[in-house]
Amino acid sequence: MTLAPLRILVAHEAIDSAGGVESYLSRVIPALTARGHEVAVLYGHRSRSGPSDFAPPGVPAFGADELGIEGAIDRARAWRPDVCFSHNMRPLEIDRRLLAEWPVVKMMHSYSGTCVSGLKMHAFPSAVPCDRAFGSACLVLYGPRRCGQLRVSSLLGGYRLASEQHALLAEYAALVVASGHMAREFAREGVAGGRLHVIPLFAPPPSRQTQDGDAVVFIGRMTPLKGVTVLVRAMAVANRRLGRPVPLVLAGEGPDREEARRLAQSLGVAAEFPGWIGPERRAVLLERAALVALPSQWPEPFGLSGLEAAGHGVPAVAFDVGGIREWLRDGVNGRLVPLGRRAQGMGEAIAAVLSEPAERRRLAEGATRVAAELSCDAHLDRLERVLDSARRVVSGS
Repeated sequence: MTLAPLRILVAHEAIDSAGGVESYLSRVIPALTARGHEVAVLYGHRSRSGPSDFAPPGVPAFGADELGIEGAIDRARAWRPDVCFSHNMRPLEIDRRLLAEWPVVKMMHSYSGTCVSGLKMHAFPSAVPCDRAFGSACLVLYGPRRCGQLRVSSLLGGYRLASEQHALLAEYAALVVASGHMAREFAREGVAGGRLHVIPLFAPPPSRQTQDGDAVVFIGRMTPLKGVTVLVRAMAVANRRLGRPVPLVLAGEGPDREEARRLAQSLGVAAEFPGWIGPERRAVLLERAALVALPSQWPEPFGLSGLEAAGHGVPAVAFDVGGIREWLRDGVNGRLVPLGRRAQGMGEAIAAVLSEPAERRRLAEGATRVAAELSCDAHLDRLERVLDSARRVVSGS
């Protein structure tokens, strides 16, 4: 079926910031316009946190901070969208106003509306994903299970925001998530299957393919959730099993960086800490990577950095949490490790891949195939159908 061009109003919290959602929109908006659709942007505010601007030149943009919410809605109404494609949005009053005007397809990049902290995990007595449905019991468990920051303001503010988002779930024309894991989370919250769509994310096309790198690479924020100290301990296990040191590159910043540095020194792990790196430097880093490691302790909604590495022909080793298995297929493009095995299990998996050159080459070929399968075009083909279906339901066509 050939789809008629759509007028798509993209809504997002901040127009001038840096993050995963912004990177996604900076590729999707130009791709949608290249397919003949018209796109405008409605945003909550401009951010000072980063340099990126996902609304390219020529795309109309309506800011609630400059025009007020009603003023931005008026400008969008004059533009006459067919459908709204909403992303992270606070205040939720903007989503409520959008819902009063147009069919809204909501893309859930996180656990908003399903969890007080948004992390969907317990940190005590050990880090484990949470599979509870959202409700008042979360207020009772939040402190004892250390579900988030141990402040009353965090608990009450998070519960209020989650409750507001949860109440809106039934109002959206459709919900889009990136993994089957996320679909199960929102189905548990009562979102009907016909309105819930899994559309896997995609990685930027690589500038070139990796040859024979020698390093294990981590790219991300260095927090307890991301498990960077677990990875350092895992590398000590891998080095002992291999009988040789393997370089570890930890690219990123965060509160666990100095602890990871001290731990690497004490365990004799040869680790580099280049800090945050942009796309060009990431490509160079992945040229020297033998493996990418995702030691996340929390249930990643998708884990895009691993798919990006796959585009360079780099296999992955990761804990089997959240949506990671959407792109990491055990024995095909890397290894999945049960979270309960912690550093020992991850270290053994890393050593097993690096000890067998033929196995590593096979997994690298699998990584390239999976990255090609989860392409931007494949994502857009499915997204277009969801947006068009939402328009058709409302218009009756």
